[in-house]
Amino acid sequence: MSSERPRSRRGPGGVFVDPWFTPADRRSFSHFLRWRLSRLRESAAPDPRPEELPAVEPQLVDRVTEGARLTWVGHSTYLIQLPGANILTDPVWSRRVSPVQWAGPARIRPPGVAFDDLPPIDLVLLSHDHFDHLDRPTVLRLHRRFGDDLQWVAPLGHADWLRRQGIANAVDLDWWEATHVRTDAGALAVTALPARHWTRRGPVASPRLWASFAVRADGVSIYYGGDSALAPFYEHIAAEHAPFDAVLLPIGAYEPRWFMQPAHMCPEEAVEAYRQLGARGLFAAMHWGTFRLSDEPPLEPPERTRAAWERAGLPPEDLWIPRHGETKVLGP
Repeated sequence: MSSERPRSRRGPGGVFVDPWFTPADRRSFSHFLRWRLSRLRESAAPDPRPEELPAVEPQLVDRVTEGARLTWVGHSTYLIQLPGANILTDPVWSRRVSPVQWAGPARIRPPGVAFDDLPPIDLVLLSHDHFDHLDRPTVLRLHRRFGDDLQWVAPLGHADWLRRQGIANAVDLDWWEATHVRTDAGALAVTALPARHWTRRGPVASPRLWASFAVRADGVSIYYGGDSALAPFYEHIAAEHAPFDAVLLPIGAYEPRWFMQPAHMCPEEAVEAYRQLGARGLFAAMHWGTFRLSDEPPLEPPERTRAAWERAGLPPEDLWIPRHGETKVLGP
C-alpha cells in the first residue's frame, strides 16, 4: 500500500475525473454504441421467474437500541438501522431508473420494503448521481414524508442539486471528510471515502463527485461501497476505518467486461475488495437482481460471488446475499 491516500481530482471545467484513469479506460459514445449494438445481435437471458428471485417479509422495527439491522430493499437501497438512527442508502422506489418513467430500465423485482412501511428515516446517504442511485421521485417522496428533519449526506456537488429540489438539510463531502449527525443515542459519524466511478445525468458532464461511506455509531461500524470498480484504495480505507461489522458491496452490472471494468466490480473483484477492507464482518451483497443494466444473466452474480468466496477460504457465515426484503440482525 502506498503511503499517500488517494484524493479526489478535478479536470477541465471543474468536473471530477477518475484518479486511476489510463488511456485504456477511455469510454466514448462510440464505445457505448458498440456495446448497445452487440446487445441487439446477441440473445439476452430471459428475466428470472418470480420463484428464482424470491422476496421475504422484512423484519422491520421502528428503532434499535443495540447492534444493527440491515434490510435489503433492492439494488443499492438498504435500510440500515443503528442505535439512534435509521439510514437509507441510494433510495430508489420508482419502477424505472431513468429520466422518465415511460422508458428505461424497469424493475424485475418490486421493492423489498413498501415505501409506506418505512420506519422514521433520519439520514440518507447518496453515493453519486446516476439514475439507479439518485432517483428524483423517491427523493421528493422522502422529503414530503420526513421534511427537514431528514439529513442528507452526499459527495461534493450534490447539496446544490438537493437544494434545487427544496431540500435544505444537506451536507456534501470530499473524500476523507466527515460529518456528525446528532441522534438520541449520541453522535453518528459519517465519512465520505473513495470510489472508482463517474457521474452524469445527461449529455453534459456532471460537476459532482462520487463516493463510498463509513458510518459509525455506538460501537457499530458499517461500510457502504456505493458503486465502484476495484482500485487501490480499499487498503487505505481499512487502515483508517476497519474493522467493520458489515461491508455492503456491489456484485452486479459488470458485463461486458471490456466496457464495464473501469466503473463496476465483477463478483471476484468484490470479494477481493472485501479482503482488502480487512476481511472482517458481514459481506452484504447489492447492485444485482433488481434492474437489468448490463449483459450478465441476472442470476449469475450470486453464483460467482459464492464461488469466489469459497475459493478465498472465507467463512461461509460471513457472506450474505439477501433476498429482496430480507433482514439481517447484527449483534445482540
